[in-house]
Amino acid sequence: MTVDLLLFDRFETLDAFGPAEMLSDMGKNAIVCCSAEGGPVRSAHGFTVDTVPLAETDPEAVLLIPGGMGTRPLVKDEAFLSRLKSQAERAEYVLTVCTGSALLARTGLLDGRRATSNKMAFDWVRSCSDRVLWQSAARWVADGKYYTASGVSAGIDMALGFLRDRFGEEKARYIERVTEYCWNSDPDADPYART
Repeated sequence: MTVDLLLFDRFETLDAFGPAEMLSDMGKNAIVCCSAEGGPVRSAHGFTVDTVPLAETDPEAVLLIPGGMGTRPLVKDEAFLSRLKSQAERAEYVLTVCTGSALLARTGLLDGRRATSNKMAFDWVRSCSDRVLWQSAARWVADGKYYTASGVSAGIDMALGFLRDRFGEEKARYIERVTEYCWNSDPDADPYART
């Protein structure tokens, strides 16, 4: 499995690399760091990552979109959203973490679908599209090929849930065990739910 990790300036570090760790399956799967134009991208925490252009990635790979403060300007960037929509339409699966769901929502691909996001930014994310069936109480949501996770660490839970859906419980539990991560395996168990 190849995972295209779509990065942008001021992405949230754990949003990206927490799920990437789980999805890499101990190095058996390829994680490709990409961005709209390619080149160095800086996280919200000051990590710089070299990326390849999105246009040069496998269009049928799994697409992973983190959140972070960098999503705020991107929800208004029509050129970026057009590229994202094209890539997401062709991707086998699309996974978002935190406010990454706002970017996907702005493409229209989540219209009529259930989705969630970081509860601390939930009102802002919801304002990005009123056509999405936003779930205020969900650790993560799967709707067709689209998976959306709540805030930051929830992306790790979602990634393991995605692996369970694709490859079975035993595979997900194996990765949980070797990473010594306490997996919240119930997508509806959301301790940060908005009421």
